[in-house]
Amino acid sequence: MSTILALDIGTEFVKAVLARPAKKGNLEILGVGKAKQAEGNMHAGAVADIPAVVVTCEEALVKVEKQAGERAGLTVVGIAGELIKGNTTTVRYSRKNPNKPITEAEMNDIIKKVQQKSGEVARKTVALETGNKNVEVRLINSAIVSLTIDGYKISNPIGFKGSDVVIQFYTAFAPLIHVAAIEKVCAELNLDLLTVAVEPFAVCRACLGDDLESSFSSVVMDIGGGTTDIAVVEDGGVEGTKMFSIGGRSFTHQIAESLGVDTATAERYKLDYDSGKLDDRIKAKVETALSRNLSVWLTGVEVALEDFDISGSLPRNVLLCGGGAGLSLLQETLAVSDWYQSLPFSRRPVIHLLDVNELPNLIIGEEDHLDHSFATALGLLRVGTDTLAGAPEENKLKAKLAKLLQN
Repeated sequence: MSTILALDIGTEFVKAVLARPAKKGNLEILGVGKAKQAEGNMHAGAVADIPAVVVTCEEALVKVEKQAGERAGLTVVGIAGELIKGNTTTVRYSRKNPNKPITEAEMNDIIKKVQQKSGEVARKTVALETGNKNVEVRLINSAIVSLTIDGYKISNPIGFKGSDVVIQFYTAFAPLIHVAAIEKVCAELNLDLLTVAVEPFAVCRACLGDDLESSFSSVVMDIGGGTTDIAVVEDGGVEGTKMFSIGGRSFTHQIAESLGVDTATAERYKLDYDSGKLDDRIKAKVETALSRNLSVWLTGVEVALEDFDISGSLPRNVLLCGGGAGLSLLQETLAVSDWYQSLPFSRRPVIHLLDVNELPNLIIGEEDHLDHSFATALGLLRVGTDTLAGAPEENKLKAKLAKLLQN
């Protein structure tokens, strides 16, 4: 079976993971590659310098293909940034003929109408934020969050009879210019682009694995170099995704400004903060700078979570991933401070650093050395298998539904 390459083009690093679909919905990791980005390669999570990003991606590809012993096949690339709009829409309708089974054509019609409506909302929002009324957006991801027929929750509507149908759809749109940049990068690298996926959506897919009946619920925070991406998953369905442009690099810049050092030294101070390598005087100054930036970052988290249209409480389980999540002060602040009190949590959230070795349906070798910073790449692999599951030659109901949700 063909390999799948996940390419996570981040602000600080490009991460590449090559895998092969295995039995029982598993993914076998074949190789891992990582390369550091230059300062100007990315802006707010989006590609800013295509030739420079191509060079960095090539460096990561050489590493992953050398470890795997084979070339990359189909490729899934992540996309992030404040202009990515992911929301959940609820559709309620009464069927004229409740004794007639729901068909693929009926579902296709509903999905297309929701995607068109959501796309127009996303376009207007991006146009307002950018000041460009002619901005174009493209559908990136679409998934059914939940579906009930006559009050009964089901996972696949095709073939069911009933009158009252309530469907929640998650759709995510990105500005065409961002998608086109990713397509250009893949073309320059001679990669066969299978699909582009919104990164927090991909992380959620990694947590859910191959289990369509999963009851997994969590707030997922992916803290990258340039952005923080937040997703809410309730009972196995992605309720929505939000992003804001504060990530690990902003902590580095705060240290540089506060201590009067260059960014390379500030980055080293940040990484050494938890290692015990800093003397007490420097560590105290670094902690003050980190705390100042954490206050701003927490405000971003609160604003993002307030923007979710949640009827009940937010899930208490909070999973952290991405390179910025490794900062102990950030984890401790989330765990013990009162940042959550104005938000609809039933009780204090429980904070966990995501352990990729506990993600379902992954076969990871000890030599792969994967940590929480690779969660997005692993999720992109899962999106790749979802996309392949919708191939025309598959005739299962699951595959038919997946095909309907392709863009």
